[in-house]
Amino acid sequence: MTEQASIDRSRRTTFEENAEIYNEFHKGYPPEVVEEALKLAEMPAGGRILEIGPGPGNATVSFARHGYPILAIELGHRLAALAMENCKSYPQVKILNMAFEDWQVEQDAFDMALAADSIHWIPPEIAYPKLAQALKPGGSLVILASAPAGLTTDWLRAVDTAYGSRGMQEANPATRFTLDWLKDILAETIGGSGCFKNITTRAFPTNEIFTADQYIRSLHTYSGHRGMTNALRQSLYAEIREIILQSGGSVNLPGWLVLFHARVKKRGL
Repeated sequence: MTEQASIDRSRRTTFEENAEIYNEFHKGYPPEVVEEALKLAEMPAGGRILEIGPGPGNATVSFARHGYPILAIELGHRLAALAMENCKSYPQVKILNMAFEDWQVEQDAFDMALAADSIHWIPPEIAYPKLAQALKPGGSLVILASAPAGLTTDWLRAVDTAYGSRGMQEANPATRFTLDWLKDILAETIGGSGCFKNITTRAFPTNEIFTADQYIRSLHTYSGHRGMTNALRQSLYAEIREIILQSGGSVNLPGWLVLFHARVKKRGL
């Protein structure tokens, strides 16, 4: 079963329930990644960006700093409000609070379509054709997707054991999938849509530092944890807290940020 087929897309509304926490722990994208995306897209001065699923505006702000007009479409009411607040210094940014599926497409209007850790929440048979319609001939699709680095440290291996002992291994963010799997499945999905060509990928290593409280709080942003009973979740979090405290009170969390770029196919081009 592919990632696109197996996703329970009804869970995309759970981000709204933890909008403030998501805003707290997802603070923009590295400048070098944004600059590489703009370079690959060959963005013209004043070029328009269409963003789907901006959440609280993490990527929106990162691209808005370069002066581009952005139309960002966000399903969640609280997330959209946070995005508006975070983008208030950028008057060229407009946030629409609605489902991308319901948006009336602006034909051939945008130079770049952007999705940062969001495109998998929209059925691909809707997302890719609609984005292609919105792009100008020669326009670019840019997808930013985060991937775990795996069980690369002692504390991550101990945390994985804590998940496994409770039969919840699939909920561990550190082992959800691999970098290679993410690159393969998204490239396959983009190409398989028939809407885009010339797919390229770039992988950037990331590293975040968390205290025990911060890491446990960040787990609320993962929709897979919502299905746990409260007792199970509290038991798991208590063990994770102890593991991090035993590791010195703060830990490094390595990961990857993958940049996908593709050109839209238009009128036989």
